[in-house]
Amino acid sequence: MIRRPLSALALGALLACAGAHAANESVHADAPAQQRNPREHYTKYEYQIPMRDGVKLFTVVYVPKDSSKAYPFLMQRTPYSAGTRADGETRYGVDWFPRALSPTPELEQSGYIFVTQDVRGRYMSEGSWQEMTPHAKAKREKGEGSESEDMYDTVEWLLKHIPNNNGKVGIWGISYPGFYTAASIIDSHPAIKAASPQAPIADLYMGDDSYHGGAFMLSANFDFYTNFLPQKNPTLPNRARSSFEYGEADAYDFFLKRLTMPNILATLSAEQRALLEPTIVHDTYDEFWRSRAITPHMKNVKAAVLTVGGWFDAEDPAGPFAIYDAVGKYNPKTPNALVIGPWVHGGWAGSDGARLGHVSFDAKTSEYYRREIQFPFFEQHLKGVKPARTLANVNAFETGTNVWRTYSAWPPAPAKAKTLYFGPNGTLSWQQPASSGTGYDEYVADPRKPVPYIGYAATGVPREYMVSDQRFAATRPDVLVYQSEVLEQDVTVAGPVLPKLVVSTTGTDADWVVKLIDVYPAEYPTPQAERKGNDVGPPSVNMGGFQQLVRGNPLRGKFRNSFEKPEPFTPGKQEALSFDIGQVNHTFRRGHRIMVQVQSSWFPLVDLNPQTFVHIPKAKPEDFQKATQRVYRAPGAASGLQLMVMP
Repeated sequence: MIRRPLSALALGALLACAGAHAANESVHADAPAQQRNPREHYTKYEYQIPMRDGVKLFTVVYVPKDSSKAYPFLMQRTPYSAGTRADGETRYGVDWFPRALSPTPELEQSGYIFVTQDVRGRYMSEGSWQEMTPHAKAKREKGEGSESEDMYDTVEWLLKHIPNNNGKVGIWGISYPGFYTAASIIDSHPAIKAASPQAPIADLYMGDDSYHGGAFMLSANFDFYTNFLPQKNPTLPNRARSSFEYGEADAYDFFLKRLTMPNILATLSAEQRALLEPTIVHDTYDEFWRSRAITPHMKNVKAAVLTVGGWFDAEDPAGPFAIYDAVGKYNPKTPNALVIGPWVHGGWAGSDGARLGHVSFDAKTSEYYRREIQFPFFEQHLKGVKPARTLANVNAFETGTNVWRTYSAWPPAPAKAKTLYFGPNGTLSWQQPASSGTGYDEYVADPRKPVPYIGYAATGVPREYMVSDQRFAATRPDVLVYQSEVLEQDVTVAGPVLPKLVVSTTGTDADWVVKLIDVYPAEYPTPQAERKGNDVGPPSVNMGGFQQLVRGNPLRGKFRNSFEKPEPFTPGKQEALSFDIGQVNHTFRRGHRIMVQVQSSWFPLVDLNPQTFVHIPKAKPEDFQKATQRVYRAPGAASGLQLMVMP
């Protein structure tokens, strides 16, 4: 989860592969080629559009030069600047054009009025910015607004002041702009006919950027907020863009040397701490987070909705499913579709989607999505163009077999819950364990020697970690490994992955990180490394026995019964845990094995649990203690992993 501020006007989609609330700064080499220069076909205008409270929002409008027909609006709202990234800087002014105006070249060539707006309190817009703007705030401070009201007022103004429009509006955005897309269609203006929230943040605490299972996502948030700062608006972007200097080659070393959250925060300026620190201090699901959750408010949505996400999105894996479910729940008559592909955060926009790290998907999945799903969606609802085929409710890429599937609902109706049980000697099977041996496995978890989440040095969060080879972790004594026999037939899982554990700890708190892994056969084709001249290149990864992470997430044990009210463990007492580590649609192929790893740290992706029951944001060095963790596998106290298995 490498979070970097969004830079260019409508390039937000093309660049979204590397940002958590955001996207990258430069066009990826394999970004979709634009077949014509936008400057030749569009005229750029800049406006300050007044809202109902008098605040003016800076808005950029690109109008087709061909005025012989009417065009729909296609809009994006962003906290990352509506300016154009050019010559190493973000620039405002009608003379600066981005390389592309739209999420696909087909849309630009078809003809739309493209609009991008700085949300209130960011860059050239007036007003006060709020993290995940609360939709229903009892008392707004001066300058604070509502995203749905701001969108409504903007649409009203555009319809009246921009000539040659056909009276229809679409909105889209990736990551934070995906949140603004969803928030903007609540009680939506009737002219908004199509909306595509892509990698939308739905609830920062419940599985998106900030917390997973009550554990703080340390490395990604630190990397993002040290560069995403408060602003006094209107303000032009800083001419010089800089990143945080870790002073270490590996974030693992940087964070471990500082150990405690107070020591980590002490490395930052007051400005850098301003937006980050509240997300750390509020480590329970309190009103700070509840007021910012958007899903309870997704009502009176009039636009057709196409929600998009990626199986390997490290930043907002939960948001797309939550938005899709909420739109369907509160607006049953509204067209509502979900697309989930084999992508990182925004990967459907900034790459061809053919592979991630060492894992190949055997097709240019992003190009397929942009051409066959996204383009027809906007054409249908904004121009009335009948699509070649009806869009299914759910379009999901099945990894492993590498094929697109369509379903009427998610999870698919045929999928049935089955549990893989942990057995003696690291076995994993569909049968509950019989009485034998000790009935548990144990390890010593030391927060001063935490389990890393990747097997190499990096700062930020490498995008490939969500399919990264787990062989480095399987050899550690503080990681439990359970593995099935070689599969005699394919096993397809589609839906949530639910660890069902019976555990105990000698401490008073503990993290339980569970990873679902696809183990490749010993004989598996390894792509030949490219050789240049007579130099001997580095060894390629041997794909035989590759342990591909399919899904993994933590549960902070103190939140096992409630995210609002943490409870300590009683040392040595057995406790039953049931939690959700995310959605999958993956086939474990014949000849492969299914593996589950269990550990108590995942560092520095997740912050350290001291393993004593304390307020972790204020924990002291002496609070960090070793603990012995047990995972039980006895009759009546059987641990395992519940999967939704397709027939």
